[in-house]
Amino acid sequence: MSGASLLQLFFSGLTIGSIYALIAVGFVVTFSVTGILNLAQGEFAAVGALTAASLHMHGAALWVSVLAGTAAAVLLGIVMERAVIRPARRIDLLSVVIITIGVDIVFRGAALMIWGADPLTLAPFTDRPPLHLGGATLDWQTVWTVAISGVFFVALIWFFRTYRGKAVRAAVMNHTAARIVGIRPSRLSFYAFAVSAGLGGLAGTIVAPITGATYDMGLMLGLKAFVAAVIGGLNNAPAAVLGGLLVGLLEAFTAGLISSDYRDAITFIVLLLMLFVRPSGLFGRTAGKRV
Repeated sequence: MSGASLLQLFFSGLTIGSIYALIAVGFVVTFSVTGILNLAQGEFAAVGALTAASLHMHGAALWVSVLAGTAAAVLLGIVMERAVIRPARRIDLLSVVIITIGVDIVFRGAALMIWGADPLTLAPFTDRPPLHLGGATLDWQTVWTVAISGVFFVALIWFFRTYRGKAVRAAVMNHTAARIVGIRPSRLSFYAFAVSAGLGGLAGTIVAPITGATYDMGLMLGLKAFVAAVIGGLNNAPAAVLGGLLVGLLEAFTAGLISSDYRDAITFIVLLLMLFVRPSGLFGRTAGKRV
């Protein structure tokens, strides 16, 4: 295979890897703050993509549609936290994880009822000819994907160095001590679900111009992002970003060098290996809660 073909595979892996990374960070934010593994995380991406595509197809401006799609995902995350997670906070975490699976199924069924089974389309963020680098084609949507993801990753790193970010980390380490000094873990749970849902919704609006928007797209996006989070570590956001990029590149090179039929299988084989060999992830801290 030529160098140009390998570079093309790299660009493809970087694109989808950035999407996985955004959603994976959502997993990490929720898990780090609440100890809950929200397996409905992928559905926020589907809701964001479907809302944005639907509004744009009905005449709304592209950026208005993208913002509305992200906002819809945030609202859904807030509703989920207040109506489902908060009332169940006193039961064991495994039961709450099972509840999130049920929520995932409900969200997907509702999306099918609202938007139907036909895929929706969303226009690319930049309507220009693709770039040509080293014999490979670099689509502008890829540039947008990497750039937007990078901005949000930097913003998250900055946030965790602020006073509020330190408060979040304190609540994660010891809920009782956090309450004594005036930090409210229940409020942090609210913000964690809002932020993670927003990241998922944003990822959905970014990937929709590439893959289209369908009611069931959140299932595989969520599963691949979960693999990315496990590879990096469920308590380490920067490592989850690296995990997302690794999963994206692994998928792209598997499809290009072996066969696209084995792309998903190899990804989940890597997940099983990580769970057996290093459950805390490549860069995760071994101390703390694990699910």
